[in-house]
Formats: sequence, structure tokens, C-alpha cells
Amino acid sequence: MQQMKLGATSLRVSALALGCLNFGSRTSQRDSYRLLDQYVDAGGSFLDTANNYAFWNEGCIGGESELLLSRWMKERGNRDQMFIATKTGAKPAYPGAVFENMEGLGRKAIEAAIDESLRRLGTDYVDLYYAHIDDTSTPLEETLEALDELVRKGKVRAIGCSNYSLSRLKEAQRISEAGNLTPYSCVQQRYTYLQPRRDADFGIQVSADEELLTYCRNRGDLSLLAYSPLLNGAYTRKDVSIPESYGGSESLSRLQMLKEVAAETGGTMNQIVLAWMLHSDPAVIPVIAASTPEQLGENLGSLDIKLSREQLERLNQA
Repeated sequence: MQQMKLGATSLRVSALALGCLNFGSRTSQRDSYRLLDQYVDAGGSFLDTANNYAFWNEGCIGGESELLLSRWMKERGNRDQMFIATKTGAKPAYPGAVFENMEGLGRKAIEAAIDESLRRLGTDYVDLYYAHIDDTSTPLEETLEALDELVRKGKVRAIGCSNYSLSRLKEAQRISEAGNLTPYSCVQQRYTYLQPRRDADFGIQVSADEELLTYCRNRGDLSLLAYSPLLNGAYTRKDVSIPESYGGSESLSRLQMLKEVAAETGGTMNQIVLAWMLHSDPAVIPVIAASTPEQLGENLGSLDIKLSREQLERLNQA
């Protein structure tokens, strides 16, 4: 699998990250292992989890995904071959709490969370550590200093953020540069081929827009990752509708263009969405998810799709 540079670091990551959100909860251990093995067999090594995955699933409190990955890596003996990304800041502060009662991104919360994640993952370091959801009640300086200390201690190799507004991201990068702190190497946002309506409300999730893409393109030292790139299967599954947040005439035009390019390349609409991200400027790393080998196989097939400059232009202008 193609490897891509992570921000301004010396680290390289798989072109497709495997999202592990439901592993160990809604996706059984057997099925999770099967998907992980399939992904690794395809050359992938970039695993994306979080300390709160997936507390909202029945019977879960958060940390189930990390524990599953720990068991799998121990049985396979492959920790050194994996690039593990996990997140902090969005786990409920106590059992039964919701997102309104998150642990946050204060120094003490971060220091406690990393040790808990390392224990669950069965490792002494994580490759990439995200500030999961912006905590506006905590000064950015405090968060960045705490994350920088984790890097200096060797508990974390690189840091990133997710669900940050562009203004907060810019301010965070300014603070890191001024204080000689480890900067965010990447930002992970909600992003797909369809563009959300201007009045779309994703709650705590933040959708990437053209301004963010331009910022990443101009800097050249900040990778962009996309979660929910396939809208839970809405592009291809008849039983899943396109969310209202992405409705409108523009979306109809873009869906038609996806169908045309899919027909021209022999790929599926899902594969064209992922290939479009990888071919974009800046290139976007999709965080793919799957619950069956067939779904994962389709996602992995996007790596074989080669889009021409003319096809990319049509997709962009639709």
C-alpha cells in the first residue's frame, strides 16, 4: 500500500487508515480480527482508534477498541509494524456521562488519558495522539504544552487534532511555533465528496471546507485526514439515504458525476470518492471503516483506481 508523509514529521503512514471505532463492541472480536488481518495483508498499517470508542454502544464505557487492538497485536506479535493513532479529550468523565461531560484537554486529563490508553493498548508509546474534540474551556497553551511533554517523554511520536475550527487550528499552530512546541502534524475532520449545505449542523463534529484545504495546501506541513468519507454507505446502499445535510441540486450533480467516472474507470462510487481524495491537492487520507470483508475489499480497491487530470477536473467542478 502506498505510504504518505505525515505533516512535517519523518513519519510515513498508509494511504488508507483503518477506522477501528466499533472493533470490540458492535463488531465482534472474531470479525474485528478478520478485518484487521485483511487490511494488513493488503499492506496497511495505519490503525485509527480513540479512548472513547465506543462508549455509546450498548454495554460499553469507552476503551473497548483499544483493548481489542491490544489483544490482536499481542496475538499477531506485530506492534512494531503497526502505526497506532488514538485520541483523547472526548471520553465521558464518568460512566453514564455524555459528550457534554467530556474529560477535556487540560494537562491533568491528558496525562491520565495517555497512561490509560497505553495500558489498554499494551504498548509504551502511540505513534499519533489526537486532541479529539476542541476544548474551548482550556487554554490552547495548556493543551499544547501537555502534548509536547508527552512527545519529549517518548510516550507519543506525533500529535494531531480533530474537530477544530480553522481559526483555532491556526492559533494552535501559531502558539506551537512561537513556543517551540511540537506542532499538530495533521487534522482529522468530517469530509466527503458531497459538500454539506451551509446550514448543516454536525454537532460536535467539524466538517472540512475549502478554506481548510487551502490552508493545508499552502502550509504543506499539515496532513488532512477524512472521517466518514463514505457517509455510512449512502453512496451505494439502497437502504441508506444521503443525509439531509448534504441535500440540494449541487449534490445531485456531483452524484451524477461520480456515476459517470465510476462507469469510465470500472470502479464503484465508493471507490471513486476515496480515489478522488487521494488524488486531490492537497492529498487527503481517508479513514475507512468496514463491518464485512466485502466492504473492506471494496474500499481497498480504491487504491487501484487511477483518475486522469480531466476526470479530476470534472469531479471538482461538478
